[in-house]
Amino acid sequence: MSQSKKAISKIGVVGAGNMGSGIAQKIAQEGINVVMLDVKEEFVSRGLSNIKKILEEGIERKLFTPAKVQEILSRITATTDLNALSDADIVIEAVFENKDVKSELFEKLDKICSPETILATNTSSFFVRDFAEKTSRPDRFVGLHYFYHPAKNRLLEVIPHDKTSKATVEKSILAAKLHGKTAIVVKDAPGFAVNRFFVPFLNEAARMLEENIANIPTIEEAGKKAFRTGMGAFELMNVTGIPIAVHSSNTLGNELGPFYATSPIMKAQMDKKLNWDLSGKVDESKIQSVIDRFYGVCLGVSAALVDEGVATMEDTDRGAKIGLRWAMGPFEIMNKIGIDKTYTLVSAITQKYPDFKMPGILEKQKKAGKPFSFSYVDLEEKGKIAYITINRPEAMNSLNEAVFAQIDDRFSNAEKNPEIKAIIFMGAGKAFVAGADIRYFVEKIKAGKISDIVDFTRKGHELFVRIENSKKLTIALLDGLSLGGGSELALSCQAIIATPAGSMAFPETGIGIYPGLGGMLRFAMHAGPELAKYYVFTGATVSVKDALDLGIITEITEPAGIDQAVENLISKGRPDKYKKREIPARLRDTALLCSPGNVSKLLSGNQPEGVNSELAAKTLKTVGYKAPLALKISNEIIDQQAGKPVAEAIEIELSRLHESFSTDDALEGLSSLGRKRPEFKGK
Repeated sequence: MSQSKKAISKIGVVGAGNMGSGIAQKIAQEGINVVMLDVKEEFVSRGLSNIKKILEEGIERKLFTPAKVQEILSRITATTDLNALSDADIVIEAVFENKDVKSELFEKLDKICSPETILATNTSSFFVRDFAEKTSRPDRFVGLHYFYHPAKNRLLEVIPHDKTSKATVEKSILAAKLHGKTAIVVKDAPGFAVNRFFVPFLNEAARMLEENIANIPTIEEAGKKAFRTGMGAFELMNVTGIPIAVHSSNTLGNELGPFYATSPIMKAQMDKKLNWDLSGKVDESKIQSVIDRFYGVCLGVSAALVDEGVATMEDTDRGAKIGLRWAMGPFEIMNKIGIDKTYTLVSAITQKYPDFKMPGILEKQKKAGKPFSFSYVDLEEKGKIAYITINRPEAMNSLNEAVFAQIDDRFSNAEKNPEIKAIIFMGAGKAFVAGADIRYFVEKIKAGKISDIVDFTRKGHELFVRIENSKKLTIALLDGLSLGGGSELALSCQAIIATPAGSMAFPETGIGIYPGLGGMLRFAMHAGPELAKYYVFTGATVSVKDALDLGIITEITEPAGIDQAVENLISKGRPDKYKKREIPARLRDTALLCSPGNVSKLLSGNQPEGVNSELAAKTLKTVGYKAPLALKISNEIIDQQAGKPVAEAIEIELSRLHESFSTDDALEGLSSLGRKRPEFKGK
């Protein structure tokens, strides 16, 4: 999606309670100036204290340095003066859930704020349109629904109402990205997307207790097993507050009917002003029946909201995984347990609650007799530019067979459009693409199907060669982390535009394999074999500044300047991608580490010569943690590829894949990722 033309430099947050202060903290953490406002000085002071406390905990956990905390705090202006918001790009309302209070606030903000300011509500209970109507700018009014704790939870529901302009939605999504949020666009409907199925989860837990189906510990255990979470429904209510659950289910019940209405036992517990008692024994014999009931409700409601166009299947799953930290989204669960079983469980709910009807999407899928298929790659064509977005932020946009097939399909469609002059590849969320999906490799190795990995990689090469040789200008938008296959996708494009948040790296030798999608070849064509070896051997990050000076990146721009950078590239025409260039002086020592005379020393555990001794020792130590066979094969491939035509060089790379993935080191490295440092044996 194209970016807003105007930078976002100042955001206002009205409300300094737990939600408002958390939102303000996150915005400031990500480098944007924020004004946090409340009606009384004491509320503002309390909000600032909350922020300082959380940031100090971050220092203790070594997430921040004291200097970084001071820098974050310097971006926060705390005040009681609404006029301080007059020039904000966006103002987010985060006051308590009272319709009159919120309405009055928006009437005031509408008069005070610049005509360009976007007004946003963080409501979880009311329609966004109800507040938009109180202003003279309904086109610049949107819902931005944060999840607790907003400084830590990455999900943000962006909720346009009927009159919200497309530009406002785009700017809201840009704002989300700039302060580290993964945005899902959701219809202005009761409960939006996530609360629509999460609140019934809480409510159904209480109903099962009320019906004496099981005790609290058993319902807790079943809920945790069903969705593979750390907390069950009752503990979650204790943590976030039972009144919030009651208020949310009242709202859903009033709008959608008795199925969603608050259970009497939940209301009674709130009136007692007591938390749920979680003590007692789990009755294992009742776990499955409770799981089935949870699935019937949550999967049924998820299907209903997608049926109604509230959100897509993919965004509903993202909401569950990112916002609620479920291991799988509702539709992924449906595929896992099977559509027939899902249909049976939801049918039981429709019989128990007559006002809840079987969603049409489930009827249709049952008749089709196959699992749901998901879209992970979006194509948007705007004028002469096609935007291909790898939209799998919950998995850092990692590449698997389905993602590759969809990139291929979207790219083919964009290439066929004669109006399109440039095709831009980008990633949703904080990453560009964080490499290949490691689980795919592990499953194939364990199943003895390494030939599938070779076929998968060959198809990837074919796609990347098409991208590199396309008659359309192909551009990678590196606005975030890229690793392995992601960096290789970027390198296959004819040009790369990066923001300061961009980076590249090849971590494969640290997990027992080598970069297999042309990264070594294309990096060496840009910067020479010595630097290619250094970055492959060490897995070190290539900063956007270094990549620019090496000629790998075409231009660095702030997010607000992306559109202009693209226009400039289109007007200049296809760049000379691999033109001769000098290695910057500051990187010459780095290249010397992997010169022909030093490589054998480095790979045999001896310190390279003729370079800064501290750099040499550090590099030697880093390389010592990598897989010896992966290093050896990488070194040989880079040497053999030198000077060869691309097609021949790719065959050299492909010819070593089976050997590499057959090693014990490959299985050890891939299986250890994210759990422990692998122990390589060199076999």
